Amino acid sequence: MRLLEKQQQQVSRLARDCTVSVQIGAAQGCGVIITDTGYILTAAHVAMRPGKSAVIRMSNGRTVMATTLGMNRSVDAGLIKINDGQNEGQPWPHATLGTSDKLVPGMWCIATGHPGGYDRDRGPVTRVGRILTVRPDAIVTDCALIGGDSGGPLFDIEGRLIAVHSRIGNDVADNLHIPVDHYDISWKRLAASEAWGVLPGFRPVLGVSGNQSESVARVREVKKGSPAEDAGLLVDDIVERFGDVKVSDFGSLIKAVADTMPGERVEVWVNRNNQRVRVVVEIGRED
Repeated sequence: MRLLEKQQQQVSRLARDCTVSVQIGAAQGCGVIITDTGYILTAAHVAMRPGKSAVIRMSNGRTVMATTLGMNRSVDAGLIKINDGQNEGQPWPHATLGTSDKLVPGMWCIATGHPGGYDRDRGPVTRVGRILTVRPDAIVTDCALIGGDSGGPLFDIEGRLIAVHSRIGNDVADNLHIPVDHYDISWKRLAASEAWGVLPGFRPVLGVSGNQSESVARVREVKKGSPAEDAGLLVDDIVERFGDVKVSDFGSLIKAVADTMPGERVEVWVNRNNQRVRVVVEIGRED
């Protein structure tokens, strides 16, 4: 146990500089820098969607700007890039990549992140656990994670990056992580800002229905208890803009909603009785 404690301390020191806080709008999560040019691995539900501006906080409190790139929502993998010209030509501190294809239950692992949100005085928090289950799409560990840790790194006992935190379980010691090999397999698509797939339990929901054959995105039904009802959308509202997306018909509204993530707050502009009305919707998720 003393050797394990010593190794944990060493990994924690190495992980500190490459574990970052990621803030997009009001939402906060984590990420891990994996190249000297500033590519950051995170969870897709932290990155939300391609092309969004992200505030990256380093362990020393320094703040830099970044842009979200691609995401494979089927496994919750997301990619972010620190914007160029912010480090005076110096390399960014980054993790050493491992592999997830030889992991087995019972192996020790070390998780870092910002539980409960970023705290400069505290910095990244390290927790030790064991791998419980290895699946093609996810690794399950008993590392004690809570909200705010999503998107942070999981290392093997040698300090190599093996996964990224995905879904935090109801039990703090039962959590899912994205195997690092998924980022390697999909690297070209992620770097090209492509987004695809749907993570089970994270399908975005607005809560309206309409006629896709109509030439406008007219709301025909607002479902009870839905995010749309909570935001004040009404029957016969014509949705003209959803966030940054111009909506031409109901089909384009469906696509715009599909490109969001649950919990994202979206500004929606509608035509209501020939007047332009703004509402803000917090996207829900499929039960």
